[in-house]
Amino acid sequence: MKTITVRDVWIAKKRIQQTLPPTPLIPSPVLSEKTGVPVYLKLEQMQPTGAFKLRGAVNMITSLPSEEKKRGVVTFSTGNHGFATAYAAAQAGMKAVVCVSKHVPEAKIHALEVAGAELHIEGESQDDAAKVCARLQEQKGYVLIPPFDHPAVIAGQGTIGLEILEELPEIQTVAAGLSGGGLLSGIGLVMKEADPAVQVAGLSVKKGAAMDDSIQAGRPVVSPEHPTHADSLLGGIGSANRYTMPLVTQYVDKRIRLSEESIARGMAFLYETHRFVVEGAAAVGVSALLDGTVKPAGPAVAVVTGNNVGIQEHRQAVLPWLSNQ
Repeated sequence: MKTITVRDVWIAKKRIQQTLPPTPLIPSPVLSEKTGVPVYLKLEQMQPTGAFKLRGAVNMITSLPSEEKKRGVVTFSTGNHGFATAYAAAQAGMKAVVCVSKHVPEAKIHALEVAGAELHIEGESQDDAAKVCARLQEQKGYVLIPPFDHPAVIAGQGTIGLEILEELPEIQTVAAGLSGGGLLSGIGLVMKEADPAVQVAGLSVKKGAAMDDSIQAGRPVVSPEHPTHADSLLGGIGSANRYTMPLVTQYVDKRIRLSEESIARGMAFLYETHRFVVEGAAAVGVSALLDGTVKPAGPAVAVVTGNNVGIQEHRQAVLPWLSNQ
């Protein structure tokens, strides 16, 4: 099994910066006042596809040999990775096939259609979508672009960590969503190799936290999916998980499950304080800082991971919290 190193992340940074400039890192004065330490927001919703997933997809697709690029690519997704894969493939002049479950929100389905992906909507979970993806890969010869469990994808997501360190080398805490683990495998690797004292917090939903369930069980397990404001945090980690489960176990200090109320509060805070409309999974770092479930020891960064949310879903989540911060 390939060992992923910080050098791989630097190579990914050099590769993707040709088309993806660094995203902003901005202070959050209100959140800083509430927590008592400087807090910054890493704005991954500013990516062309509205989510951090583009980093991993671009890194992997641009590194493919020319003969594989001719075959087209296939993936499975809860939405954002599929959109990223379709976008990156289109930029490279390649066909993209995306498999999703029936529970992926309409806003993300629409984004995939606009991106030009060939869609296959089947099953009740991301694990079901993964089975459809495997079938199409075998039948059609497409190249698989995994949503998280691949060195190139992890290295691509890890470039977020490099950008944070470049702007905020004194960082003490980073908080972000934890699902399949690609994001925090990459960021955790970069942060902990730079300074083992940096606190890395992974935030999940109460029900359907497959990575947390798997680490507790000591092996990959299937976690039933339930309706949530943070649908991007749903999905399994794969029965043959090779990379992200060991990396999350090694580099993530705290795995925390948040209530739906907490997630909605974070979404409302980002809207009312910063005028950001983001999906629930993007708000969980802010949610944990507001709740005090993550207590930063010094300068902290919450990674705001994406904005692919329908207006009705957003309104339903945030309205009860507006003006109550």
